[in-house]
Amino acid sequence: MCACPLDGKPDVSEALPLELQVRDEDHDGIGGSHPPLFMNTPSDSRNNLRIQVRRQRRRLPEAKRRRYARDLCRCVAQSRIFQKSRHIAFYLSNDGEIDLFPLLKLACKRKKRCYLPVLGLGHARSLWFLPYQPGAALYRNRFGIDEPVHQRSTRQIKVQSLDLVFMPLVAFDDQGNRLGMGGGFYDRTLAYLHNRRQWRKPHLIGAAFDFQKVKQLDTRIWDVPLEGVATNKELQIFPRESL
Repeated sequence: MCACPLDGKPDVSEALPLELQVRDEDHDGIGGSHPPLFMNTPSDSRNNLRIQVRRQRRRLPEAKRRRYARDLCRCVAQSRIFQKSRHIAFYLSNDGEIDLFPLLKLACKRKKRCYLPVLGLGHARSLWFLPYQPGAALYRNRFGIDEPVHQRSTRQIKVQSLDLVFMPLVAFDDQGNRLGMGGGFYDRTLAYLHNRRQWRKPHLIGAAFDFQKVKQLDTRIWDVPLEGVATNKELQIFPRESL
């Protein structure tokens, strides 16, 4: 069992989700004790689903949020995929996303090389990755998202060089489909995988609270499927034939 502290996390609570801001209109939220959202999600409901899930995860009390982050850390830390990976990309949680900082700190402690996504220069709409250590300087990009400070001596890493990428998401299903925020940054960055007959690397693992799982997501031709999803309850790896 891993020790998964939360101390030292940078304050990014006011930053917007990495993939793109989605307007949170005045829809009814999901109350109660946060039951799983097992529902069909036809195309015309994707934005409504985003609004509902985002609202639900933002309502989680801080004590539960911290406990679920530690639970996810324990689930992932014992897995073969994490133990074998040397170059791992994380994200800094925003908009109520499950927090990966305990897992990031553990990875650094185990001498793994950790990275965070950064936007490309200008108006590029794909992602690069920069090395990151807890406590390193951050700055806010054009969307108000914290990124590592890019020094002249720091080499940007392409996603193909990574062993494992943890991806934020709004919802997922048992087929490995992922609903993001709608900006498409990860899908564009990983589009090269559509041309590969055999998926080698990086491993793509979504990160979410367990209630973000839905019965079925409708997909788009550009969607890149996940190999698995880590939640506060389990690390679920999807059958290869579903990818």
